[in-house]
Amino acid sequence: MHKSVIVYLLSTVAFAVSEDAWRDRYMIPGETDTFSDKMIQYINYLNTTWKAGRNPGFEDPAYVRGLLGVSPENHRYRLPERALDLSSLGPLPENFDSRENWPECTTIGEIRDQGSCGSCWAFGAVEAMSDRTCIHSPSGGPKLVVHLSADDLLSCCRTCGDGCDGGFPGSAWSFWVKTGIVTGGNYDSDDGCMPYPIKACDHHVNGTLGPCDKKIPPTPRCVHMCRKGYDVDYHDDKHYGKSSYSVPSVEKQIQAEIMTNGPVEADFTVYADFVHYKSGVYQRHTDHALGGHAIRLLGWGVENGVPYWLAANSWNTEWGDKGFFKILRGSDECGIEDDVVAGLPRY
Repeated sequence: MHKSVIVYLLSTVAFAVSEDAWRDRYMIPGETDTFSDKMIQYINYLNTTWKAGRNPGFEDPAYVRGLLGVSPENHRYRLPERALDLSSLGPLPENFDSRENWPECTTIGEIRDQGSCGSCWAFGAVEAMSDRTCIHSPSGGPKLVVHLSADDLLSCCRTCGDGCDGGFPGSAWSFWVKTGIVTGGNYDSDDGCMPYPIKACDHHVNGTLGPCDKKIPPTPRCVHMCRKGYDVDYHDDKHYGKSSYSVPSVEKQIQAEIMTNGPVEADFTVYADFVHYKSGVYQRHTDHALGGHAIRLLGWGVENGVPYWLAANSWNTEWGDKGFFKILRGSDECGIEDDVVAGLPRY
């Protein structure tokens, strides 16, 4: 047998053994109730890269799955890829935070709340679009800080999927280019043309907002009209994208896209342990998959030697690390690097 073949076989066996050993040490036994205190204790006992905590009100797997609104058919609606010339950018920094790089664009540091609707696909999109609208404001004047409406996208995009029952992030960015999106802030606010109509709620903790409705609400009706008292016509309030595209599933390409143009939308598979996230760099410790979830990536860094992506969720500031979380970077953890979408605003 050739020496190269022997080396290959030995390396394959070693990888299999090391992977099995890792799973034996760090994966939660299948019989563990993934929504129980036992699971949280087990995660913290492993003492790996993140900490878990009790989130009362998160005991119903069906409800959690309803929040995870990236459709299983999402892969059929991927946008064409656009790669950046990495050689022109120079070395990428070890740490990057869009909030610090563009401090005048205050939307970057905000956390929204999708309520009980499976509208994460729309929130991840309008959040990143709002950030980029500010970042790419015409030079020579003040930055345009605007909240694009999750309601307008959720209720009026006929090619984006099924509204509160799930959608396609790529199609959301195409809608921005073709149809435009009006302004609109959080529930019960006077921010913009179409504020979000679904009440914010305590998804996973006993907090200040009140418990979430365990039933997924119907998708709001599409109305081409701004709220009463808003003095701009619906069609005149539209903000448009100039382009929309997928970012190559390469760590450095994603970093370069964020550093050059601002936050992006990404989706990943949520496993049952993720709902208990409190701090640190998340990596899964269970095989119990719940569904696909869209979020906003706004930076990266290294914590205790562990590389991570910095992400903003849409489950309000009482979840996770004040609404944010970190997830392992560079190994496509839970598919986080597999489907990243973005675009540029039109001025």
